[in-house]
Amino acid sequence: MISEYDPSWQFTRAITRRPASSVTAGLRAVDTGNPDFGLMLQHHAEYVEALHEAGAQVIELDPLDDFPDGLFVEDTALCLPESVVLMRPGAPTRLGEVAQIEPVLQELFDNVARIDGPGTIEGGDILKTSREVLVGQSLRTNSEGIAELAIILSDWGHVVREVSVPDGVLHFKTDCSLLDSTTILSTKRLAESGIFSDYNVIFTSEGEEAAANAIRYNDFVLMSVGFPKTAERLMEAGYQIKEIGNSECSKLDGGMSCLSLRF
Repeated sequence: MISEYDPSWQFTRAITRRPASSVTAGLRAVDTGNPDFGLMLQHHAEYVEALHEAGAQVIELDPLDDFPDGLFVEDTALCLPESVVLMRPGAPTRLGEVAQIEPVLQELFDNVARIDGPGTIEGGDILKTSREVLVGQSLRTNSEGIAELAIILSDWGHVVREVSVPDGVLHFKTDCSLLDSTTILSTKRLAESGIFSDYNVIFTSEGEEAAANAIRYNDFVLMSVGFPKTAERLMEAGYQIKEIGNSECSKLDGGMSCLSLRF
């Protein structure tokens, strides 16, 4: 396991937002039914508790009734040690979420940049590693948005690499997550393009592709419950895991990383 400090997975803070009752009107690529709001609240509380146990000081924001997808705060910003970049979501109904979280981030970061457009980009398409920033071109993130981010991050010494997201996959991080400085958890369909050739890769088990969206937060990997074979692979590789219910957020294409900003 890697012991040197790595700001891409070693954190002290996290921002979450409690789900609003309007979440049943949230966006979804495939309609598998409305989420159970009560169960979602329970899972969200478990998620926040897991962050606390991993060492996070958690800032819990109030629900946004006008923005059903507002609990997926990761899409609104990219948090880096030296700054934060406000995103420009590709779903028009989500554009207002950025203005809602901006005052919070202004209080926490001295340097706040933003994607002005016309391109679009969401945090769910950005994977920050110790050596580069991987950004997936998807239905929500386009080349123009990626190019604008690359210009901003170049001033801070970060290298951006644009990659493709497989057809039918909403976000880049739907299919991958960072486990440590040299290791990626990925689905085979994403990794087969060779984009992770310079990394060690642990594959999700067949039929458990949804397990790929996890979070490395300090000593723990936070992952959705219900993927026993992938969990076993991670434990065999030496990772400590915390499994959290995600059945309701998954109905809205949401996973572990979507629900927080970590820095």
